[in-house]
Amino acid sequence: MSPAPEKKAAAKNAATKAATTEASARQAPAGTSPLTVAVTGPTGTFGFGLVPLLQSDERVGRVIGIARRPFDPTEHGWSKMRYRQGDVRDVDALEQAFSGADVVVHLAFLIVGGNRETTRSINVEGTLNAFRAAAAAGAKRFVYASSVAAYGFHRDNPVGMTEDWPVRPAARLFYAQEKAELEELLQAESAKHPELALYLLRPPVVLGPHTVGGKDLLPGPLAPLAKRLQGRFRRVPVPVPAFVPEHPLQFVHEDDVGSALLQCIVAAGPPGAYNIAGDGVLSAVDVARELGFLPIPVPAAPVQTAARAISRLPYLPSVGEWIEALSQPAIMDTDRAKTELGWTPRYTGLEALRDTLR
Repeated sequence: MSPAPEKKAAAKNAATKAATTEASARQAPAGTSPLTVAVTGPTGTFGFGLVPLLQSDERVGRVIGIARRPFDPTEHGWSKMRYRQGDVRDVDALEQAFSGADVVVHLAFLIVGGNRETTRSINVEGTLNAFRAAAAAGAKRFVYASSVAAYGFHRDNPVGMTEDWPVRPAARLFYAQEKAELEELLQAESAKHPELALYLLRPPVVLGPHTVGGKDLLPGPLAPLAKRLQGRFRRVPVPVPAFVPEHPLQFVHEDDVGSALLQCIVAAGPPGAYNIAGDGVLSAVDVARELGFLPIPVPAAPVQTAARAISRLPYLPSVGEWIEALSQPAIMDTDRAKTELGWTPRYTGLEALRDTLR
């Protein structure tokens, strides 16, 4: 039975009001100058979630992008962006790029690839270089894309970690170790530069259309499978049985990461750390089913115990370190981002996965 006409009208008015409110929020307040936003690593998954929002937001007047590889922003319709080819290890390049910036968004980070020394010089030293260059440029806000991995994969981690739960290095996984270390280092740097507000976002696995290709679909244990499929996940044409642990997972869509970054850029909430994730908790069984397999669920506990044992093996290759991510669920509570930052994800975790597979 169709809704009554007055209910339809009320729903339409509410939708119109919401759209008007959203459009107004994207306009620069009267008497204020549009922001200049500098973004490191704008050519990755996070950048493709953020830059289109900066392009359409009237509160942002200019975008400065800096990354190592050649890139033409006009090919994507990013007319606000002025792109500089540079390296986060080059302090002079960062200071020049950040000149006049009101906000610096740091997205450049290596997940895999390169030796440990090179990775650390980009991830840790490069992030500190970016923060210090932002402070030297007189920026007002520094927005850093951290990760749920900063919490580590410890057996006492609760399901539904809030931002008050301590950030602790993982036992072996270098990516998680560096994320935890960087949060502490950035907090120390922030204490020296109170004029530069620090925002930290902690997403889980980020999915979306731009995850397929240059990056593996699911970092960690599923990365080898992603490479075998040449960066393009295809649903299995005939269901193949697969034993899959009932290990809980959270996903977030690249567009929702972009909207959370934007809320930080415009200071929609106070500085600090924010957990972000798509609504709903999935499991590896759900992922296998979406990939076209016929999953046979197995208890997560034995798999987690085995993952802990394997992660302790000596001489584990860097890719093998990702097995630690299966040793303990890392499920976050996202209420703070929704209430204090005013962030609402458009995609559930399942919808993010399906959008990636499409």
